[in-house]
Formats: sequence, C-alpha cells, structure tokens
Amino acid sequence: MIYLHPPGLVCALGTGIDAVRERLFAGDSPGMIVTDAYSPGRPLLLGTVPDALPAIDQAPPQHRSRNNALLAATFAQIATRYRDLTAGLDPARIAIVLGTSTSGIFEGEVAMAEFGQTGALPEHYHYGQQELGSPAQWLAGELGIKGPAYGISTACSSSAKALAAGARLIETGVADLVIAGGVDTLAAFTVAGFTALESVSVARCLPFSRNRNGINIGEGAALFLLSRTKSPVALAGWGESSDGHHVSAPDPSGRGAQRAIEAALQRAGKTAADIGYVNLHGTATRQNDAMESLAVATALPGVAASSTKPLTGHTLGAAGAIEAALCWITLTDDLQRLPPHVWDGDADPDIAPLPLVGIGARADVRAALSTSFAFGGNNIALILERT
Repeated sequence: MIYLHPPGLVCALGTGIDAVRERLFAGDSPGMIVTDAYSPGRPLLLGTVPDALPAIDQAPPQHRSRNNALLAATFAQIATRYRDLTAGLDPARIAIVLGTSTSGIFEGEVAMAEFGQTGALPEHYHYGQQELGSPAQWLAGELGIKGPAYGISTACSSSAKALAAGARLIETGVADLVIAGGVDTLAAFTVAGFTALESVSVARCLPFSRNRNGINIGEGAALFLLSRTKSPVALAGWGESSDGHHVSAPDPSGRGAQRAIEAALQRAGKTAADIGYVNLHGTATRQNDAMESLAVATALPGVAASSTKPLTGHTLGAAGAIEAALCWITLTDDLQRLPPHVWDGDADPDIAPLPLVGIGARADVRAALSTSFAFGGNNIALILERT
C-alpha cells in the first residue's frame, strides 16, 4: 500500500493543514480577494496566497521565482517528517514529481515589461525560471536528491497525475520515497489566457449553478510524502483517461471522465458504495460542469459531493494536489465534517443533479475520490482511503 503522509499546504484558505481545516469546513476563505493586480483595469476575484514567502536568493538564478518560493514555504511544513522518513535512505532512492503550469512565468512578465521600457532584460532574469521542470530540479538540488526529479504539465490534471506517477515509482521499485504534488502561482499570462477563452468570472464562481459563468483563478501548492511507511491515509487507487475530443472543451458525453473514475475504483478494489465523498473538479464553466455532473451521477450515484474551487480558486496545475490534500483533511477530521459546496443554491435544471454538500454536513468517510479534468480531455481520478 502507498501511504500519504500529512501534506504541506498553502492556498487561499491559509497556510498549513490546521489553519486550512477550520476555514475549509466553515466555507471561509480569506485569500479570495478582488484585485486587478494581474488584469489591470479589470478587477477579478482571485484565490491569492497573502502570507509572506521565504526568500530564496541563494538559489541558482534559473530557480529564483515566486513559484519556487511558494514551494519552499510548502515543503517547510513537511521537512521534519521528510528527515525522519529519509534517515539512512540512499538519495538515489528518493524521487520528486511535481505538477505545474506556470513555473516562473511571472518573472518572465516582469522581465519583458522592463525590456519594453529599457530595451534590455534585467540582470536578475534567467530564462530557466520559466522552465516547467524548475520546481522539481530546484527542490532536488536543495535536498541532495539523486533519484528521478521531473515535472508534469498537463494543465489542470498536472499535480493529480504527479501523485499517481509518484505511486508508480514506488510500486515499480524505482524509489522508496517520493515527494509529489504541485505548485502554481498567479500571473497575468494565465489570467489573460482564460479571459480570452471567456472562462473567467468577475464574481465568486458558482459550480453547477444555473448562473455559473466561469472560474476564479487561484494560486497555491500542496506536497505529499509517499512511501510504504504507515500513515493515516493511503492512495488507494487512481484512474486516467484521455478523450482527445477538443483542445479545450470536454467531451460532453462525459465518457472519458467516467472511465477515469471507474478505473480508479477498479484499482482500489472498491465500488461506488465505498466512496463517502467526492471532491469535484467543479470549475463553474458551462461545459465542464455539465460533463462532470453527468459522469459523476452515472459512476457515483448518490455520493455526497462538493467543489472547493470557490474557496481556493482554480489553482490550475496545483489543483489536483491541493484537492487531494483537502480530501486528506476530510478523512482525518475528528468531527467527520465534509467540505461544503459554496454557491447560490440555484441548481441548473439542464444538467444531471448531484447531492451537493451544505455547510455543517457530517459523515463517516472512509474513502474519498477527487476528480481532475484538463484541457485536451486529460482526465484523472484519485481515491484516498483512511487506514
């Protein structure tokens, strides 16, 4: 069995699993703020990380980015457990797999703005800051890790796939311990890109509502230590599929999403009746919610569900790992609380109905499933189980 040790977590809900736990179940997210910092002249509701991040000035120039500073803040939460688990372990038997879609894009934006004004790039800029492999490479260098260290960038499924990839490294005997998760930070490039797709909501996003009209983009990071050393939660299964339906729109039939869910159930040796909670991808875009509601209602009928993106924003490449961390928190909550679905309560009558969780809901959840559905029909479902 592949165990998931307590995660490091930073997002709009807060820093660390204790702070996030209370705000999650209360439906209160202090980092969801209106700002035009990444869309000048057009204020948007974004999921921000307001806390100061550690300086990483000592890092090689190609790894000095806000993205990696956020990664450092997140790893600091699990550093003690990491040292305990790796004591006496060959560095070649430790691996890192991280999902990201931004890496150091923000630093590139700042550099190009200066280039436009002065005709020269700033001295502190290095193209390597934008490399998608930078987070994994930098952390490997900091920790002296000699095993595989690489990034996955498959849009919104990136860090969920990083967890599955990390589990495979252990299952196949390549590694004994894997740091897996994801990190993404806000940038004007991503905000503008999703705005061009007419997918960004100015107000709070409303997953599965009749009135939904797009996402709130967010930033954050979550890191897990995966190993065979016993922990309160295990990664019981995962399932992946690829639609190839359209470059950005999901297959409206939901067949690919349903295949991913069914594959995860099969790998975990479970049925829909064993799942107590579903963390939905729930972006609040018209097409994704319609597709997902159909897939989940078919594969997991009657299972309590919610989208936590109104509380975190859509953290893109980090979303899968952050939402897995929220499932970890749910499975280990002494009060058996469920993450609420924060919305206007106006269900869309044209999509398949789901049993969405209200604030204060409780259940004894032994297994939770989290979905991530990315551009190009890149689908994954993770199943976490209390041990």
